Amino acid sequence: MIDIFKEVSDYCNFDIPDGIKVPIAIVGAGGIVDGAHLPAYKIAGLDVIGIFDVDQAKAKDVAERHNIPKVYKSLDELLADPHSVIVDIAVPAALQPEIFYKVAAAKKHILAQKPMATSVEDGLKMAHAVEENGIVAAVNHQLRFEEGMAAAYRMVELGWIGKVTNVTIEVNLVTPWEMWPWAKDLERLEIMLHSIHYHDVIRWFLGEPNTVFCVAGRTHGQYPKGETRTISTYSYDEGVTALVHANHINRGGDNRAEFRIDGDKGSIRGTLGLLYDYPTGRVDTLEVNSQVVPTDGWTPYPVTTRWFPDAFRGTIGSVMRAIATGAPLRSSVADTVGTLRLVDALYKSMDSGVSVKLGKQ
Repeated sequence: MIDIFKEVSDYCNFDIPDGIKVPIAIVGAGGIVDGAHLPAYKIAGLDVIGIFDVDQAKAKDVAERHNIPKVYKSLDELLADPHSVIVDIAVPAALQPEIFYKVAAAKKHILAQKPMATSVEDGLKMAHAVEENGIVAAVNHQLRFEEGMAAAYRMVELGWIGKVTNVTIEVNLVTPWEMWPWAKDLERLEIMLHSIHYHDVIRWFLGEPNTVFCVAGRTHGQYPKGETRTISTYSYDEGVTALVHANHINRGGDNRAEFRIDGDKGSIRGTLGLLYDYPTGRVDTLEVNSQVVPTDGWTPYPVTTRWFPDAFRGTIGSVMRAIATGAPLRSSVADTVGTLRLVDALYKSMDSGVSVKLGKQ
């Protein structure tokens, strides 16, 4: 299996060649930047030349701890810096569009934190701004670059489990929502901020569903206002289905985060180690059982990196490759509009209690 796995591991190699590395400026100095973006960029040997946040004290603290040479006093100052080639926008979704338009108009390339917006309408406008200004712009849907998930995608692409018939993602965990005080009063929470990862990768694997259905719940005494438990189902042509079940108030102490991809010639299963004790995490697992290649039952694939921070090398690296070579983006702004459309449909179903048709866009 070692020789067969090589083609998969090559697909999961997110090292960034020196010849395509360009300077990055960051908007936002929150926990995701501090704990994931900047550690990933350090591992990749990338040059972060400056950072801006409306909370200047926070920006200065992050800059000092991560050896960032410049703290911009304003977004305009950042955009005026001729050395900033990519702007990494890492602020809450409601604040992103206004910043995104200014960055695009300045002809800077963009990596936008997910979700890039709170509405499909804003997403469409952002995609238009990318096209209008001729820039490269991706959304930080890092789960597409997480090694186990990326390896599973490549196995599917190579036909190892035949035609995919179902994708299931189930997480049952304690999520420390207190880490994001700005999210406490959001009406739309779990799907918009967490399970959007899973809905995005299901689109990546299966494309646009015909219909979706979603129910949600809350638990008495929970910290945030929005939903903390969701069950979402998808239907496709030819009986293909998908399921996402997420519960963030697990009082049993047995965190679990698993995914499974079934095909007509085998299956793939794995775990998302990050979620077993977030944000510390553990190494993910992946196994494949195939009738196409000689797995001889369930065979482990050797996952060697972690979702946080390693997958963040993938998203920023894809932007750099697209700038240097014109390579296609794995999570472009234009494609991500489809994820926003899917999330919107799930919330419509949640609110109405009926399934929502999506169809081909």
